[in-house]
Amino acid sequence: MASYNSLTDLQLIHLLKEDDQHAFAEIYSRYSESLAGFTASKLYSMDAARDVIHDLFVKLWEDRKQLNITLKLKAYLFTITRHRIIDEIRKNITRNEYAAMLRSFTNAYEPNAEQQLAMKELQQIVENSVDQLTPKVKEIYKLSREENLSIPEIAEKLQLSEQTVKNQLSTSLSHLRKSLSKISVLMISLWWMS
Repeated sequence: MASYNSLTDLQLIHLLKEDDQHAFAEIYSRYSESLAGFTASKLYSMDAARDVIHDLFVKLWEDRKQLNITLKLKAYLFTITRHRIIDEIRKNITRNEYAAMLRSFTNAYEPNAEQQLAMKELQQIVENSVDQLTPKVKEIYKLSREENLSIPEIAEKLQLSEQTVKNQLSTSLSHLRKSLSKISVLMISLWWMS
């Protein structure tokens, strides 16, 4: 077959649907850098941008058989990226809002007995949720969140691949997000008590 870099996007999509890894690599080569630049300009973090783009291409490979691209490939990828950026911003806003609420509870005033009890319950929910993780996922989560180690640092310390660390962190955060429903009710009640 001709060199992959001389193929059109439509030809690459057709080959991708037939499990052609070289076609996937060519699509990645053509678009990952511009997608990462676009994402970094919106998220103000190259690490976050790389994670978003990595996840996008993983999903592209996983869903290759069902692809139904009616736009140009570049437009399709940028549209999907835009949606992922919005999701990432929403996640960060929620996380930052919870952190700001907690700071305001601890810094703005001396909590009364009910608020202290609610804060202890909140802390207990988070601790219980972390305790439910498998030992390896729990260790990776604690190294990331409590010791503030980066993904490469955790990978080196535990002698794992960076991708394994990312996957385990994703698992832990997904589990903790499920606990957020309980936490959000508690946070709202704490906020209304102030």
